[in-house]
Amino acid sequence: MARDIQERIKKLIIDSRLPSGASLPTEPELMERLGVSRNSVREALKALQAMGIVEIRHGFGTYVGPMSVAPMIEGLTFRTVAGHYRGEDSLLQLLELREAVETGLIARLAGRVPKADLAELDALVDRMDAEAASPERAVRAETDRAFHAALYRGLGNLLLGEVLEAFWDAFHKVRTDLVDVPQDPKVTCRQHREILEAVRSGDAVRAEQAIREHFGNIRTRLGSPVPTDT
Repeated sequence: MARDIQERIKKLIIDSRLPSGASLPTEPELMERLGVSRNSVREALKALQAMGIVEIRHGFGTYVGPMSVAPMIEGLTFRTVAGHYRGEDSLLQLLELREAVETGLIARLAGRVPKADLAELDALVDRMDAEAASPERAVRAETDRAFHAALYRGLGNLLLGEVLEAFWDAFHKVRTDLVDVPQDPKVTCRQHREILEAVRSGDAVRAEQAIREHFGNIRTRLGSPVPTDT
């Protein structure tokens, strides 16, 4: 019954072509339209709010939510952490999922990245070089993340961008919390520059090989023994 009410409210949003931020009917209106009790409506709305489909603003009403992939990020993160503590290779599994998505897309980018994005990617790789030469001798996660975001931006797929961000958020949150992954910043810089040059040249095969090498390096680092401090 509860699931049925949720589905009917979702159908109402779809059929009415309501965008994010649009106001939904009031609780009494939903009760009358759906033929259910107030408690049933409230429970359904709470469940939909947890999924990001609606947003309940107490004292103001209920609105169509942002429909983001934030719940997916939380689910991925929790599943990976839980799996890690059960002795599973959950972090590696999450990495392989991200690798499958990026490897499947990189060939489509070869020779198609806009000049403005290429210039941004050049600047990001130069920043990686500078970070590798700094006293910290490490490429910052923010720089790495910006590179991958700029790389796929030219595809113009907003949902794809959100999914890649979700994978990135989950992987790096869990990696930071659970595993101190060793890094050779020079290798990181070289691999990102190779990805960029392959895409710039329009060589799809080379681009795919470069992205596979990059993820292969991360996979190897995940399997490296990590020294522990007392």
